[in-house]
Amino acid sequence: MPHGLDHIVHAVRDLDAAAEFYRRAGFTVGARNRHAWGTHNRIVQLKYCYIEILEVAEPENIMPHGARSFSFGAYNRDFLARREGFSMLILNSSNAVDDARSFESTGIGSSGVFNFARQGTKPDGTPVKLAFSLAFAHDPASPNVRFAVCQHHFPENFWDPAFQAHANGAKAVSGAVMIAENPTDHHIFLKAFTGVNDLHSSSIGVKVRTENGDIEIMEPVSFRDQFGVSPAVEGEGMTLNALRFEVADIAQAEALHRQSRIASQRHVGRLVIPPDVARGATLIFETANFG
Repeated sequence: MPHGLDHIVHAVRDLDAAAEFYRRAGFTVGARNRHAWGTHNRIVQLKYCYIEILEVAEPENIMPHGARSFSFGAYNRDFLARREGFSMLILNSSNAVDDARSFESTGIGSSGVFNFARQGTKPDGTPVKLAFSLAFAHDPASPNVRFAVCQHHFPENFWDPAFQAHANGAKAVSGAVMIAENPTDHHIFLKAFTGVNDLHSSSIGVKVRTENGDIEIMEPVSFRDQFGVSPAVEGEGMTLNALRFEVADIAQAEALHRQSRIASQRHVGRLVIPPDVARGATLIFETANFG
């Protein structure tokens, strides 16, 4: 089945400082959550998609990769040894077990399903149960980004409009942007991962339109032309560089950034926070007509 965006991992070295940056940029940021495998996170939730701001807080608890198991903690620890930024792109899933089988049959995955649960908290403080199942995928040509799908077992306890109200007017994640020297080299992987066969190729790159936002692969020069910043590209294959947010009013977001001393900049009708400000990530604010 085709998948839409579910969440993006933003790996950082100081979780609370990164959360403060997101707050100053106009986002509502959730409380600190702890994982048994050594990572802590804080969540920025939008409509059906969220940012997982992630820190390796207890490295002594990280488990190594296994023969058929992907270590979320070990991967993000190694990512952070090189840089901060978006480390993982995760799509939604209605059946992670089936997706794991599909990934293995198409040669993009060999790990078993990872199941975990934790306690969450509603905006009024009420504790709720959360549980997830993840199936991981990888593009062998792209060692600097990892992929997964996530099945929410209690979605009614996770998604909450109260967490989705943001001072900058952000309503949804309209797309994720990756960079590669040759975007078409990765279209077979992208088809297998997203379950979408109809990819759109243009002079800018390759795009998949999902039920919940676009996934694009651009050449570095196209990224610079579109968003006005030079991407931080390291290593081979694809890297995950940017998120696009839909806002009702660009001027509202820009005024808030000026008040909070966030160095965003206008470019071709968009408002962009560059990676040297956003801890290795590029955040792009645009109105619906850019979708």
